[in-house]
Amino acid sequence: MKKTTKLNLGIVGAGGRGASFKSACDALEENVSIHAVCDINEKGLSAARERLGAHEQYTDFTEMLEKSRLDAVIIGTPMHLHVPHAVAALKRNLHVLSEVTAGVSIEECRELVLACKASKGVYMMAENYTYTKPNQIIKELVRQGLFGTPYYAEGEYLHELKHMNEHSTPWRRRWQTGVDGITYGTHSLGPILQWMPGDRVKRVCCEGTGVRHIDGTGKPYCQASSTMLCKTEKEALIKIRVDMLSDRPHAMNNYQLQGTDGCYESSRGGPCDNGRIWLRKLSKNIAWTDLDAFQTVSELAEKYMPEMWRKAGEAAAKAGHGGGDYFEVLDFIDAIQGKRAPVIGIHEAMDMTLPGLVSQQSVAQESAWLPVPDSRKW
Repeated sequence: MKKTTKLNLGIVGAGGRGASFKSACDALEENVSIHAVCDINEKGLSAARERLGAHEQYTDFTEMLEKSRLDAVIIGTPMHLHVPHAVAALKRNLHVLSEVTAGVSIEECRELVLACKASKGVYMMAENYTYTKPNQIIKELVRQGLFGTPYYAEGEYLHELKHMNEHSTPWRRRWQTGVDGITYGTHSLGPILQWMPGDRVKRVCCEGTGVRHIDGTGKPYCQASSTMLCKTEKEALIKIRVDMLSDRPHAMNNYQLQGTDGCYESSRGGPCDNGRIWLRKLSKNIAWTDLDAFQTVSELAEKYMPEMWRKAGEAAAKAGHGGGDYFEVLDFIDAIQGKRAPVIGIHEAMDMTLPGLVSQQSVAQESAWLPVPDSRKW
C-alpha cells in the first residue's frame, strides 16, 4: 500500500464499542474510510452500518475478512474475542487496532505475539487513556526530565458497572468481574508505564477485599476490589487498584507519580478537587500547583504542552475519551504508513496486559509475588 492510499477500514463490534471510533475516523477522513462493519447483532447491524457510513455489513468476522477489500480492522468486541479476531486478521496480513485488554490469558497472549511476528500487518492496542491531555502533559514533563527519576506511581480504575454486567454488556460479568485479580488494568497501568520509559513490570502480587456483592441471579461476584503491587526492572514500585463493583461516587481514573524531582496527583472528581503538581525546577517551595492553572499559563503551556495536543487538540476533543480515540487512530495510521513505530505495539501492549493476568495467578496463590513474562523473549 502506498503512503497516499486511503485506508479501507473494517470495524468488528460495530454495534457496541466499535461504533465509538466513528468520530476519530471522521476527523481523519482524508486518511481512512470505514468500508465494512461486523456485529453478531443482526437486528441492529443495518442501523450501525448507516451510522458509521460503511458500504458493507457482515454478521461473521471471518466472512468479512474473506470477502471485503480491507487494509485494516478495528476490534471493538468483548475482551475474550480480542485475540481470536486479531490473530485471524494478522494471518491475512491486515493491520489491527485492538481494544483493551490485549488478551485474557497468558497462553493466548503468546499466540498473539507469535502471530504479530509472522504477519506483515501492524498491531496496535487502543489504550486511549494514555492519550488524554493530563496524562500526555505528565509524559512530556517526564521526557524533559522535570520529574527526575520516577520511582513510585499509583493508578486506579473505579467504575461501578453492575448494571452493565447484567443488561447492556453481560460479557463483563464473566471477563471483568468474574475473575479474581486485575482483569482490566491497562487504563491504569498504561499511562504509568509511559511515565517510566524503558521500564517494564518484572513481578507482581495481588490481594482482594473478598466477595461483597451478589448478581441478579443470586450468584456471588468475585473480589469487590483488587489491588496489585508491581515491581519494575528499574526497581520502581507501582500500585494498581481496580474496582467495578463497589457502590460509590464515580472516580474512574486516578493517578499519582513520584519522582526524585517532582510529584503529581490527578483529580478524583470531587468538589474543589483538581489535579496538582510540584516540580523542583519550576517551584522555589515544595508546594502544589493546580494542573489546570499550569496548562493555562501561556509560557508553561507552550514549553511543556505535548506537540500533538498543540496541533490537533480541537479535533481530538471532539472524538471521545478525552481525545484518546482521535490520537490512537492517528498513531495507528502513521504506523501503517511507516512514519513511526506504533506507540503501543505488541510488546507495549503485553507490558500493559500481562501484569494483570499474572495478578490473577497471584490471588489464587495467597498473594504470592510472581514473575511477569517478557514477551520480547517469546
